[in-house]
Amino acid sequence: MHSSKPKFLQRRPRPRQTEISEKRRLIVMLAMSLGAFGIGTTEFVSMGLLSMIAEDFQITEDTAGVIITSYALGVVVGAPLITALTGRIPRRRLLLILMAAFTIGNGLSVFASDYEVLLIARFIAGLPHGAYFSVAGLSAASMAPIAQRGRAVAFISMGLSVATVVGVPAAQALGAALGWPAAYALVALIGLTTIGALWFLMPHMTKMRPTNPATELGALKRSQVWLTLAMGTVGFGGMFAVYTYISWTMTERAGLNPSLIWLVLMVYGIGSVAGNWFGGRLADRNLEFGILFALIMIAATLTAFYFTSTHPVLGVINFGVVGFFGTSLVPSLQIRLMDVAGDAQTLAAALNHSALNLANAAGAAIGGMVISAGFGYSAPALAGTALALAAVGVWVPTFFLRRRQLPAR
Repeated sequence: MHSSKPKFLQRRPRPRQTEISEKRRLIVMLAMSLGAFGIGTTEFVSMGLLSMIAEDFQITEDTAGVIITSYALGVVVGAPLITALTGRIPRRRLLLILMAAFTIGNGLSVFASDYEVLLIARFIAGLPHGAYFSVAGLSAASMAPIAQRGRAVAFISMGLSVATVVGVPAAQALGAALGWPAAYALVALIGLTTIGALWFLMPHMTKMRPTNPATELGALKRSQVWLTLAMGTVGFGGMFAVYTYISWTMTERAGLNPSLIWLVLMVYGIGSVAGNWFGGRLADRNLEFGILFALIMIAATLTAFYFTSTHPVLGVINFGVVGFFGTSLVPSLQIRLMDVAGDAQTLAAALNHSALNLANAAGAAIGGMVISAGFGYSAPALAGTALALAAVGVWVPTFFLRRRQLPAR
């Protein structure tokens, strides 16, 4: 019996991951990286849209910043919950479901008629964030030759970094020209494109066996997991205390033309891409001291930004350096978390994104409180310095406790 559907709509059997060519594997990785690109775009572009959203809904600056917190809380809630409860769902199907949820959340953001609806939409958009990166990264590693697994995972993560260079400035410029909903419309379009690419290209991940929720959740019994998450949450929060309000800082404090905010975000993105590469090298060279170095440099560059934020050129350059050292922390945290999580690799990868987005939420809230208290737009940088130094304080006992737990050589 022949199908009545047109030939181009008929679904062909998907190959197993062991049956695809090297070229097909790279194309599938590119499709998964496109999803990461969309996620990175929506996560960071909101910060550049806050002034427009605040004006449109007639709310204060710190109230507008809560949409950042809402998205981040969606990530914090969704990453461990989805990862723990969906272990038996085939990975290909799960990636499609996660990207569909992401697209729906951003589509709702486009049509949000009031502030409360936008908050809900941003929360929904954030729910699949961590789980997507976890499943996509592990899928890329599973398809890759053993000697290329690290590069495969980095390829997926690079979609997030490239988003800060290309996606965020493009969405920011589109939002400035057509209104902030247009930025989220662009992200929803990226999500739809990713769904289509995964639907037609993603193989069945037969080598990725179903996981046991009890095994995954076992990672939460390990003190080193919690300490590593604490370092990421506290240390990374300072960067978001500055990033969230960067559009106001550079226009009100440094006197930059509002039409050039896209350039500020692009410089940050270039710093992030370079920092991602540097962070991988740093982690390979010395994982523990690489984390310490990154935290110290985050504190130093944020302190410098407090003084350079009054100058448009120096402020923009310094902001790019903040992005460089902030992003350089992420690979080391990811690797350390996977090292100390035992068999719970999927949950460990997701929890790292939960920690970083909790940092996003906390940083946005702290920055908003500092500004509301009347300390000015430069002050969140010093609050960020304090957070980075607090993370150094967490690193010290974490490092020595792990040394005691490692077997003697």
